[in-house]
Amino acid sequence: MTLHTGTPHAGTPRAGAPHAKTLHTGRHFLQIPGPTNVPDQVLRALAAPTIDHRGAEFAQLTLRLLAELKPVFGTTGPVVIYPSSGTGAWEAALVNTLSPGDRVLCFETGHFATLWQRMADELGLDVDLVPGDWRHGADPETLAHKLAADTEHLIKAVCVVHNETSTGVTSRIPEIREAIDASGHPALLLVDTISSLGSIDYRHDEWGVDVTVAGSQKGLMLPPGLSFNAVSEKALAASRRAHSRTSFWDWQPMLEANRNGFFPYTPATNLLYGLDEALRMLNAEGLPAVFARHARHARATRAAVRGWGLEVLCADEREHSGSLTAVLMPQGHDADKVREIVLDRFDMSLGAGLGKLAGRVFRIGHLGHLSDLTLAGTLAGVQMGLELAGVPVDQGGLAAALDVLRAE
Repeated sequence: MTLHTGTPHAGTPRAGAPHAKTLHTGRHFLQIPGPTNVPDQVLRALAAPTIDHRGAEFAQLTLRLLAELKPVFGTTGPVVIYPSSGTGAWEAALVNTLSPGDRVLCFETGHFATLWQRMADELGLDVDLVPGDWRHGADPETLAHKLAADTEHLIKAVCVVHNETSTGVTSRIPEIREAIDASGHPALLLVDTISSLGSIDYRHDEWGVDVTVAGSQKGLMLPPGLSFNAVSEKALAASRRAHSRTSFWDWQPMLEANRNGFFPYTPATNLLYGLDEALRMLNAEGLPAVFARHARHARATRAAVRGWGLEVLCADEREHSGSLTAVLMPQGHDADKVREIVLDRFDMSLGAGLGKLAGRVFRIGHLGHLSDLTLAGTLAGVQMGLELAGVPVDQGGLAAALDVLRAE
């Protein structure tokens, strides 16, 4: 594994020259859809001396963080912070609200949706998986039909990935909520926002979400290591009835300790310092401006893809992601070959196709701490990589993206 530190380093051999090494200067372009680039000011915050996590200074930090996180989720209710990846927050959402044998309805919108479904199955839940083509989000009409047929209310929860990181498709959560409400069904709504929180408009309370799952390493501009549950009153009530076995993920000890600014076990102290700085940055820019910036960069990226004559994987104009764009390769061309060339020649990492999309797509991350010039450089590198890989593209793709950036 090569660590990219901003100093010159040797890349992988170029095709046709197995012993040659490409020497890189400047900073590595990390354009995967997470973990994202960590801003310098967040890195400096992470490097602060560790303090006593049982002391008064730490309690003040915790109470401030718990308050400042709420607007990011769009909630006035509690937010729980775990020292884990987003996968841990998935498990916390399931085990706190459900019991073994409970039926959950999941939508197959991409690779991460299937992983969440697999976890639910491994935890002993009865999973009803709605199959999908990985080019569309969760379908509100299908949900309405499923809930209408469930006259005994056996379905206890609906699990939806808001922004599917493997596909660049954003499900329409307000319409999912409308479908649940119109049916009069009591099912909980659990939503994964791991690659959308802090990047795409999201409203836990207004949209009637019961548990929102999130992670630190994408829109929150931190390294991996923190995960979150935003929790509704309905979800809290369900947690008092649920009897899945859990200790580490249990909300109740967390909420009890959080009241005084502490945690029931050792927290990731220095990551919390970084979170404090990241929240300061988001507040300084303002969440509406953050969302508009991401949407604008997404439009510029799609303009480039279409300008190249290629196809965006997301097939519904209402569901394009503001965080990333998945690019579908023409028949006979390997997305991983493009990624390999781009990394070797231009020191830029692009996201791989995951699951059944392996080799068929590459993903351009445009979320987190990103500027117009960084995006322009990213798209220039992608265009050159496509050309070097022999993919037939129109050179006007980059110009189309720049037109969007100039106009907006």
